Amino acid sequence: MRLIAREGIDNVRIARIATEAGVSAGLVHYHFASRDALLEEALEHSYERAGDLRLAALDEGRAAAPQRLAAMIDQCLPSDRSLRDDWVLWVELWLRGARDPALRPVAARLYARLHAWFAETIADGIAAGELRDADVKRMTDRALALIDGYGIRVLTEDPEMPIERARAEIWAALAPDLGLDE
Repeated sequence: MRLIAREGIDNVRIARIATEAGVSAGLVHYHFASRDALLEEALEHSYERAGDLRLAALDEGRAAAPQRLAAMIDQCLPSDRSLRDDWVLWVELWLRGARDPALRPVAARLYARLHAWFAETIADGIAAGELRDADVKRMTDRALALIDGYGIRVLTEDPEMPIERARAEIWAALAPDLGLDE
């Protein structure tokens, strides 16, 4: 994952991946029929690893929905090296998926999982009276679009969009519809 994120799927050498993994290049080629298959598996692994970390952090103390939602937004922005690597993998997927229809189902599947995670938190918050009644699907789509849009500016180190401002802007856009303070 690190090598793909840092060098790009088209530039990374399979031999280097094998060396980093402590296996032969032949074994990598055996398990991954193409670079796209390697990217897909790296994204799946990245999503699972990041998801495990996200869930562990959020489940401790079972915070209220607004606090969970704020933490989820934070975990979906490129705020540290690991999350930046995850973001670069997503950018690789977006670019390749835009050019190659075969990768679009991978993007759709990963987005569906991310969507379900956010939708569950928003729905739980509405049910618990912690969030204002809202169209859960629409709010989830908006949250993910905001995260993607502001996140790419953070990733590319836009001087006008530091991570703190991205967090604040995302929250400011979502808070009124959910009945929360900015």
